[in-house]
Amino acid sequence: MAKNRKGLIAAGALIVIAAAAYALLFGKLFPFSPVLVGFERTDLRNAVVYAQKGYDFGDLGWIDSAFAGLEEFHGLRFASRPRIILFGSDRTYAMRSISRARLCAFYNGTIVVSPRASREDREGLISLRVYMTHELSHILLFQNMGLPASLRYPKWLLEGIATLAADQMGATFYPTRDETVRLISLGNWMPPDVFGTRAEDGIRIDAENRMPFIYCEFALIVDDLIHRFGRDRFHRFMTGLTFWSSHDRLFRDVFGMSFGDYISEFREKVAGSIR
Repeated sequence: MAKNRKGLIAAGALIVIAAAAYALLFGKLFPFSPVLVGFERTDLRNAVVYAQKGYDFGDLGWIDSAFAGLEEFHGLRFASRPRIILFGSDRTYAMRSISRARLCAFYNGTIVVSPRASREDREGLISLRVYMTHELSHILLFQNMGLPASLRYPKWLLEGIATLAADQMGATFYPTRDETVRLISLGNWMPPDVFGTRAEDGIRIDAENRMPFIYCEFALIVDDLIHRFGRDRFHRFMTGLTFWSSHDRLFRDVFGMSFGDYISEFREKVAGSIR
């Protein structure tokens, strides 16, 4: 009986290991796999790129161009070269990526790029460089914080920083700065503390492209914080949240006012700017 039980446990363990190995090599855990089956490696100065075999992605050297500007904007350095995975097949991307987004950055330093993003870039519908810069901003912050911090880091701030750093307002589906201001003045508003929670879907946004507007709203907040309080104080807030757990407490300590009061003043200022 004991032998049978041990045999069942061993068989169960082998099944779990086999399932995990399959998920890493051919399934949803692929972005975390150390071995990328079916992809060719290209070493750039600042990144390591894996391109799916059988597809032409052209010259990849442009990826290096975003790094210096991002490090200057964030006041941080990349700790290691990010790993960028370029998919050519929609089917392979659906099988091997957790995300359905055009691009997605993971905490382990990997960015996955969907075939859709490459196609839309070739067609002139989006700028892959802008989207890549946005995701590299996430990676830069991830590399300068621990895993627990990455899980609790305010999502509004993460997206606002990346959108501003990538100069994404006015790019393709993203509203311009003036259009974002106009939409906010009309009452469109995603409360930063609601973003990324279940309550997010209950917030009505009357904008042509919901998520791009939200990202631009957050970028405006980040930009206002930098100009109102100075880049050094904003940097203290941005980096302080990599080890502080209380967003509101740190905000008050750095900026001398509550986050709620700041947001109220910000909205009033935006509304008043177009009267």
